[in-house]
Amino acid sequence: MNNGNGRRRKPATGWLLACDFDGTLAPLVDDPKASAMTPAARAAVEQVHALTQEGPVRLAFVSGRDLSDLAERTVAPDGTFLVGSHGAEAGRATSTGVEQVPFHLSTTQSGQLDALVAGFESAVSGREGAWVQVKPAAAVVHTRLASVDDAAAITVAADEVAANLGLPAMHGKDVVEVSVVTTSKGEALRRLRGTVAAELGVEKVRVLYAGDDTTDENAFGALESGDLTIKVGTGDTLASHRVPDPDALAAVLADLARTLRGED
Repeated sequence: MNNGNGRRRKPATGWLLACDFDGTLAPLVDDPKASAMTPAARAAVEQVHALTQEGPVRLAFVSGRDLSDLAERTVAPDGTFLVGSHGAEAGRATSTGVEQVPFHLSTTQSGQLDALVAGFESAVSGREGAWVQVKPAAAVVHTRLASVDDAAAITVAADEVAANLGLPAMHGKDVVEVSVVTTSKGEALRRLRGTVAAELGVEKVRVLYAGDDTTDENAFGALESGDLTIKVGTGDTLASHRVPDPDALAAVLADLARTLRGED
């Protein structure tokens, strides 16, 4: 829109299209390193990314994965905002890698992380199908391949380790994760909304957020009237909309991309 002086007026509203990755854009798999977007999801993401070159739209991936792993798994297009470790890490994809917001643990936090890892390793010791993942600010117990009884016992033990350290445990699909940094996907989205508004120079940023896990409920609950929240899969949710799987979400993203381009 022209303001009468030959200058294009900045739009009043921008969009932040943000998605979790595993179970949302990519089907859940036993091996996290094998996770990949479906072809339909990849195509939809590319359509959204094209909008970031043309107008007041930004793309973000928000995940429990650590930042470098998230960038690698998503093959994040240049300029994509990245939120890893449930909000503890943040950065942006570039043509040469990830431009990361500086991140450091205090001496106390480093000691807590070491204790978490030791406790979690003890919890899974001797039990097949379970393993411990160490992130920059958290430790995670994976039980997807463990027996039902072992998974239950490991979960109880992991919760006890967290409680003894005075840290909250996050329960997701076949995982228990404990972070030494107080954060959440909801907090991360609130910060990212402000960052995007400043970058775009807009008065308001509407957010679409899609996720599949219990850790995404905090993000759904943190959003505002006028935002769009989409639960992928089954289960109770705070989201206002639901789709059955990543390909169904891809269709929603593609439709929204067409609408934002003015094709509908």
